[in-house]
Amino acid sequence: MKPVYLDNNATTMVAPEVVEAMLPYLSEYYGNPSSMHSFGGHVGLRLKQARIDIAGVLGCQPDEIIFNSCGSEGDNTAILSALAAQPDKRHIVTTRVEHPAILSLAKHLEEKGYEVTYLGVDEKGRLDLDELGQAIRKDTAIVSIMYANNETGVIFPIPEIAALCKARGVLLHTDAVQAVGKIDIDLATLPVSMLSLSGHKLHAPKGVGVLFVRKGTPFRPFLIGGHQERG
Repeated sequence: MKPVYLDNNATTMVAPEVVEAMLPYLSEYYGNPSSMHSFGGHVGLRLKQARIDIAGVLGCQPDEIIFNSCGSEGDNTAILSALAAQPDKRHIVTTRVEHPAILSLAKHLEEKGYEVTYLGVDEKGRLDLDELGQAIRKDTAIVSIMYANNETGVIFPIPEIAALCKARGVLLHTDAVQAVGKIDIDLATLPVSMLSLSGHKLHAPKGVGVLFVRKGTPFRPFLIGGHQERG
């Protein structure tokens, strides 16, 4: 009996056209894109084009795109960066239904002395925006709320949340792993500070992710020492 795969919400097959596009860079063009020589420069140009392509999907600028390994890395980077860039702010707001990449980090940070407010949801999985507004404090470093829930499919009102956070002067990160490619997202008009996505949800290989960081957002790198992705 031929198995039928019904779990695309968890991960997708790498699309044949993606495999075809990648093959030359797994064999013939294997240079370091950060190198000064032309062999690596050819790869660097393709990487630059990939950044332009992703920015076109999200409606942002190419230099606002940071490539990384996955959504979990993007989630961690966003929150840890917000805390590192604002050391006087030690409070985080998130929800009780986030991905473990957010919730596990939040619990870890609580053990380090940070405060976390976990917003609840109603019987339909919906968020109360009034509760969010009340949770934001002067020492709130970042609000992190997913765009679409990976278990229930509930879509959170990120445009309204973004407007609220912007009015309160607080950074907003959204885990859009389950939203990109399914919901129209235009970061030119959606005022989130940071957004993370993962390629394997979109027929790309595992181990490929993106963190959008809006120009002007205070940012500190998660990984230290490499020159890739502008440090």
